[in-house]
Amino acid sequence: MTAQSDIEIVETSASSCCGGSSCGTGAKETATEGAVTTVYKVNGMTCGHCEGAISSEVSAIAGVTSVSAVAATGLVTVVSEATLDEEAVRAAVDEAGYELAGTA
Repeated sequence: MTAQSDIEIVETSASSCCGGSSCGTGAKETATEGAVTTVYKVNGMTCGHCEGAISSEVSAIAGVTSVSAVAATGLVTVVSEATLDEEAVRAAVDEAGYELAGTA
């Protein structure tokens, strides 16, 4: 008898600036009712390490419940309990070493 499990396959780029040892978060969460989802365009992301750095900094903003950064598109999807102050997001992205271009 075999146990059935739910497996999600995520495709990622093979190249990385950090060799892949600590790249990406791979986190994916489901938005809750009443949550606000905002997609931002970020310049400078090239790999999983970049995604992880941005996700870490943006996740530290009060009210953020989920962050998904995708280097290939330059998009960062943020789910929060309420609308975020764009300057707070800009500061977090700056702290990670990247540039917030605005909402996508």
